[in-house]
Amino acid sequence: MSKITNYVGLDVHKAKIAIAVAAEKGSPSFLSEIPNDLTKLLRKLDRLGPRQSTAICYEAGPTGYSLYWRLIEAGFAECQVVAPSMTPRDKDSRMKTDKRDAIRLARFFRTGDLTPIHVPSLETEAIRDLVRARGDSKKAQRVARQQLGKFLLRHDRLYSGKTAWTGMHLDWIRKQKFELEAHERVLRDYLNTVEAATDREARLTKDIEDLIAQSELAPLVTALQAFRGVALIVAATVASEIGDLRRFSTASGFMSYLGLVPSENSSGESKRRGSITKAGNAHVRRVLIEGAWSYKHRPCESHAMRKRSKDVAPEVKRIAWKAQVRLHDRYRRMRGQNKPPQVVVTAIARELAGFLWSIGQLETPLTNAA
Repeated sequence: MSKITNYVGLDVHKAKIAIAVAAEKGSPSFLSEIPNDLTKLLRKLDRLGPRQSTAICYEAGPTGYSLYWRLIEAGFAECQVVAPSMTPRDKDSRMKTDKRDAIRLARFFRTGDLTPIHVPSLETEAIRDLVRARGDSKKAQRVARQQLGKFLLRHDRLYSGKTAWTGMHLDWIRKQKFELEAHERVLRDYLNTVEAATDREARLTKDIEDLIAQSELAPLVTALQAFRGVALIVAATVASEIGDLRRFSTASGFMSYLGLVPSENSSGESKRRGSITKAGNAHVRRVLIEGAWSYKHRPCESHAMRKRSKDVAPEVKRIAWKAQVRLHDRYRRMRGQNKPPQVVVTAIARELAGFLWSIGQLETPLTNAA
């Protein structure tokens, strides 16, 4: 492997890229600002020397990982996508420009003070986009239902049934009649929006089910579903957002990454702990907290759990059952101490994350079919 002689920092935006370079010695220098075009970028970088001796970094942002994959394919020695929140700042500087940001990245890249993030494979990234699209559809469905519900409430149309948004509830809504044509059209529009959002969510869920089975994430997704509260969507979210769980050396490190550990503000003899940090991946944190509510029920193996874990390896089933017994006992014990339900569920989600991490560390196959 060639020795790295140039450390390049890129400040990447939708329309342009600012380029700075730090050689092995000396102060970093600003190279130029160019349009966000790969051909022009490669032409500028090739002027620095062989690609095998040039390392590149840029901060994670809305432009995604496309540039990372293209630079790796182009044959550069190294490319890192770094966490913006972990990038050191120049405290004495009161100016922020693209040029200064690029120079700062190049300087700290050379000294090793940047924190790279995990970049998923193209296939994992595609599954992640699909799972997030399904999450967006659920949000749209929730908003559409709220709007329709508020409209009916304003006009004293109150549903007497126990559960909303079931087939019976929707049939009741379809039978509602208004004297004014404007209200009739509003009702039809809101109802059509709710039905379209429901169809979209169901379609995306089916897409996830079909494509996960064909992806590299299939063994992990199947194994994770052996846990209570971790069905297809939760398992697919964890697998696509995290990828290889072995990149976390400890369970506590994984919990911290998910923002499920308590915040702390201690100094000297004083120790203060607050609410969870909520750092890291909010998507996985949310689905684990939702799944953790199921551990308030007594340990059992339902028909649905048996069905989705029939191909799971025995060791995975053993860990999943151990988690079910332990987490239910902890839920019951903490509620007996009058802990608020949300605090209890968050603690359960944190420990559940530890059990999921342990699955990712197994050397044996996760499924019987593996």
